[in-house]
Amino acid sequence: MQAHWVGLTVFVTNPAVPMDNNLAERTIRGAVLGRNNYFGSGAIWSVELAAQLFSIFATLPQWGINRQRWLYEYLTVCAQNHSKPPDDLIDFIPWLMSDERRAALSHLL
Repeated sequence: MQAHWVGLTVFVTNPAVPMDNNLAERTIRGAVLGRNNYFGSGAIWSVELAAQLFSIFATLPQWGINRQRWLYEYLTVCAQNHSKPPDDLIDFIPWLMSDERRAALSHLL
């Protein structure tokens, strides 16, 4: 602890640094609480899928895209493609899709 004391007490001299990490902890609370309840708990594929979905669902609002609308559109295309992902993902990657597509996905269903 002595080796890290300066870093541990930086909030004392710098009021911009929060004393606790509550914001970060609250941000990941849903994932932490759900980890034992998700299907396939303990399976590596389940953890990887959850991480990918959390990443996607955190990215969409940053681009102004409604998560529910995006997921509905994506699953509809998968269903039309015989339960397989679309061959071309450009319409679903926020930074690659057109401005018109992004605007269409920003609205509620």
